[in-house]
Amino acid sequence: MVSDDSILRSLLSVIGNSYSPYSRFRVASAVVCSDGRVFTGVNVENSSYGLSICAERVAIFKAVSEGCREIKRVYVMSDCGEPIPPCGACLQVISEFSRGDDTEIVMYSPRGDGVRKRLSELLPLRFSFSSVMDRNI
Repeated sequence: MVSDDSILRSLLSVIGNSYSPYSRFRVASAVVCSDGRVFTGVNVENSSYGLSICAERVAIFKAVSEGCREIKRVYVMSDCGEPIPPCGACLQVISEFSRGDDTEIVMYSPRGDGVRKRLSELLPLRFSFSSVMDRNI
């Protein structure tokens, strides 16, 4: 099992890769798949701001592209000094690749201060596969 300390070191090593010339808000993320593999990502901005992508989704999409379909844990760190939660879009993507509400989300500051939450705490009324498939249309 991968340790939180090794993930924190990974986040610190990749946050400088963030491409954030417009917001100047660097974010790094890591996801741990159910098979133990770890994928990292950083936010990537675009002058057409709607085309930007958050670090969490970069990490998740890298994992999915390598065959991971189940995420156990998500880590996120920004350079703003305080732990920050994933945005709503990222929470929904986390939900898509989580099996249940117990997926852990760990938010770090660059100092290593951490806050742990469950997906169900940050997205209590998630839109999920079962909510789509259970519709009687």
